[in-house]
Amino acid sequence: MSFSDLPFDVGPVYEGERIRGNQMYVELGGPKIEKHFELVRVKPEKEIEDGKITLIGPDLKDMKEGERYPIGILVEVSGPELEEDLEAVFERRVHEFCNFVNGIMHLNQRYTNWMRISKAAYKKGFNTLELLGTVLIRLYKAELPIIKKAQVTIITDPKKIEEPYDFALGIYNKRDERARTINDEDVDMYYGCVLCQSFAPTHACCITPNRMSLCGSISWFDARAAARVDPKGPLFEIEPGEALNIEAGEFTGINEMIKKRSLGEINRIYLYSGMEFPHTSCGCFEAIDFLIPETGVGHGIIDRNHDGVALNGLPFSAMAI
Repeated sequence: MSFSDLPFDVGPVYEGERIRGNQMYVELGGPKIEKHFELVRVKPEKEIEDGKITLIGPDLKDMKEGERYPIGILVEVSGPELEEDLEAVFERRVHEFCNFVNGIMHLNQRYTNWMRISKAAYKKGFNTLELLGTVLIRLYKAELPIIKKAQVTIITDPKKIEEPYDFALGIYNKRDERARTINDEDVDMYYGCVLCQSFAPTHACCITPNRMSLCGSISWFDARAAARVDPKGPLFEIEPGEALNIEAGEFTGINEMIKKRSLGEINRIYLYSGMEFPHTSCGCFEAIDFLIPETGVGHGIIDRNHDGVALNGLPFSAMAI
């Protein structure tokens, strides 16, 4: 796979790139934009025009430097082995693949996605979002060979994003409702995910029916489907093993997994505790649990979308550092 025809470099070496406010050409999505999303849908082959890229709204070259705009990314894929349960797993790859581009910073997922395009990339010729669509299509087909055809729609129009945004929320809610139908004690296999290790090298998710991935986008059903399709991929089975502490959620198999996947940095985690041996995290978590010192034992939770301060006087951004 080659990207030599594009005016910027593409590769995993650029994951983790940070674009500060004074370096950005434009910001797409993020906490100051009301409606934005990214969604992947599995479709019948006849409904996919392979390689097609559709842009709805102003393109990069039509945007004003330093401004913020909505962003909706819809990736539609087909292939004989694809199933609906894989959509959320494929969706998480939008984060990874956007960050392969030198000049893009991509954070979060679903309806919290946040992108910045650098001034340097724009000056090099990254002046159309069609180039991003090209990168996504090539990477999806190259990195996930079970995908045979792909097309991408990118929406930046604040009016025309409203209906697709509501549709995406409906899909997310449907997935989440399904995830609530079973509990940890109902299954004998958990799953791990290391998709975010390029940003957080010692982080590995343990996904159970009661505990989604830290990014909030991959449920136990999604992880199970991904592990079955690609057993050697970034999502894999975890046998819980012996229960060392049922109430806290400590299992020998999970401890073995985190020790191996964190390269020995972490030896022990509790699935159900925010203070004692907490689960690891990347930077895409949707909420933060914090202790309220005045109560002695009380906890508070602040959501990423909350733009004020929590009971401890700190905003989400300060606690996330």
